[in-house]
Amino acid sequence: MTTISVIKADVGGFPGHSKVHEELVKVANEELAKEKGKILTDFFVGYCGDDLELIMTHKKGVDSSEVHGLAWKVFEKAAEKAKELKLYGAGQ
Repeated sequence: MTTISVIKADVGGFPGHSKVHEELVKVANEELAKEKGKILTDFFVGYCGDDLELIMTHKKGVDSSEVHGLAWKVFEKAAEKAKELKLYGAGQ
């Protein structure tokens, strides 16, 4: 059975709390692409305001520690980039 997981985090806004910087979206896309065909069936990276959103389909079931661990890793990488870019609230 396919599961859809939507996990979001504020890793840094540009400017302020209004938007996610395109570089953070790029980092998330690159990291999730590495797991397509492994952990993930497919994915989409989006944002709402300054929240980076990972929409992922997989066959790991609800509350999968593997999927949540992947999301955490992606958010950590995006937070590192946010700090490099000196974005508002980087790494919250």
